[in-house]
Amino acid sequence: MNFVNFIFSKVFLKQFMLLVAIIVVLLVFINFWLKSYTNHGKYITVPDFSGLQYDKVNDYAEQRDLQAVIIDSIYDNSKVKGSVVSQDPLPNSLVKKNRKIYLTIVSLSKEMIKMPDLKDLTLRQAVATLETYGLKPGSLTYVPHIAVNAVLKQEYRGREISKGSLIEKGSKINLVLGSGLKDEKISIPFLLGKSREEAINLLHTASLNVGAEFYEEGATESKAFVYKQKPVFSASTYVNMGTTIDLWYRPKADFDIQMMQQQLLQEQNNANVK
Repeated sequence: MNFVNFIFSKVFLKQFMLLVAIIVVLLVFINFWLKSYTNHGKYITVPDFSGLQYDKVNDYAEQRDLQAVIIDSIYDNSKVKGSVVSQDPLPNSLVKKNRKIYLTIVSLSKEMIKMPDLKDLTLRQAVATLETYGLKPGSLTYVPHIAVNAVLKQEYRGREISKGSLIEKGSKINLVLGSGLKDEKISIPFLLGKSREEAINLLHTASLNVGAEFYEEGATESKAFVYKQKPVFSASTYVNMGTTIDLWYRPKADFDIQMMQQQLLQEQNNANVK
């Protein structure tokens, strides 16, 4: 029997058909196994991890057949430490079971920076430098010195802090400044209608301190407008450098500033008469 005759023989055809059948069965089995193993057609909707605390992400992910992996941390004073701020894949994405979700959280420790040297700078220069470094001006204390409004000392939590010292970003730095050798007086700025941030900046620029702060219901540090100040603004009123100005806040600036100022001046005049 030659090769051609063997190819077309019943024996060969039976063996060939058996082999094809086995291959088909194997392919069907492998395809079924792969679908089962990879959960073909079955997806999980990725939840939103934003704001979740780092110590709860694993349980939160496991309950949804996912894996949470923290890959990075950032400094952000406006958010809660240890909370999730970003994720990959994004919320509502469709993923397979046990997919890893990569998370970025807010650092548990504050960012540390080196204290700048403010000595001999003017108050305006010192405030600008503090803002550049992510620090805030604290209280202003004036002592007799020939250099008016020049920084004589920089203090942190009641102690002098030297240049290059590590300090938490966002800390308040108290300044000791020269008041001159004369009893110099300065005028009080008009603060009504200003936001809290604007009012504080104006006070520091004017060599004054923020005194007591009072918030009406609904007002917060980030959403507050001055509706009352004490002492009140007057073109004829002068105070010492470093004087504290008390501020009252409302959540909105929709009030008649002129009328309010007149009322406050009238109250002050009545108090002076008494």
